[in-house]
Amino acid sequence: MPNDRVALITGASSGFGNLTALTLSKNGFRVFGTSRRPTTENENGVEMLQLDVSSDESARRCVSNALQKAGRIDILVNNAGQVLTGALEETSLDEARTHFETNFFGTVRMVNAILPGMRKRRSGQIINVASMAATFPMPFEGYYGAAKAALMTYTEALRLEVKNFGIRVSVIEPGFFKTNITQNKTRAVSTIDDYEQVRKRVLGVLEESVDGGDDPQKVADTIVRIIESPSPGLHYAVGKEKRYLLLKRILPASTLEAQIRKHWRLDG
Repeated sequence: MPNDRVALITGASSGFGNLTALTLSKNGFRVFGTSRRPTTENENGVEMLQLDVSSDESARRCVSNALQKAGRIDILVNNAGQVLTGALEETSLDEARTHFETNFFGTVRMVNAILPGMRKRRSGQIINVASMAATFPMPFEGYYGAAKAALMTYTEALRLEVKNFGIRVSVIEPGFFKTNITQNKTRAVSTIDDYEQVRKRVLGVLEESVDGGDDPQKVADTIVRIIESPSPGLHYAVGKEKRYLLLKRILPASTLEAQIRKHWRLDG
């Protein structure tokens, strides 16, 4: 029997979103991908829609367009996001708010636009892409970790609220993967000289971690596995770094902090 399920993947022009969209399409799903500036209406079987997740109107229009074309949306994968680099002190409140508009409230907008149809059908699935940075926040990307931590808590509450409507909710937490995330990051405009040397060391470690990261197809395959699971769980950590989740539970806080400082070369 053909697979007639409809999936909407945000941030599908590259990285995890693109690979997830292509993988679902190859598995028989009808897939809508989104991009701020789509260059084509159909990309390798993925129907591309324009979306700016920081805009209420854009989110409503995107969902409306998908519903007009397909009649329903069975699966929403909230992948769109960006990285904001800078010390917390260097980052203005306006920059932080803009970051949260994309990385946190962008997901909220899409969920709010899609939930009415899922509740009416008493079925649906929502998968939010967070990050292991929610559990292990990185220096000089503190607002990124904060937004992803907010997304994790939001996902847990959403799962509790909508389960009785037949809607399944999960969150995936990738570690470091070989993507273009470091090329597409936003930097805080202001800089403080006192942070300069340590910032360079930390960002050097970050680039090394991404260059040596896992194959991002693993994230796409995990999302497909969540979708195909008859009883998907809440949290899915993916990547070599997931072993650190256990260490955070068993190591003394002081020992863990010392290891984190050493990893990021915070003390030279």
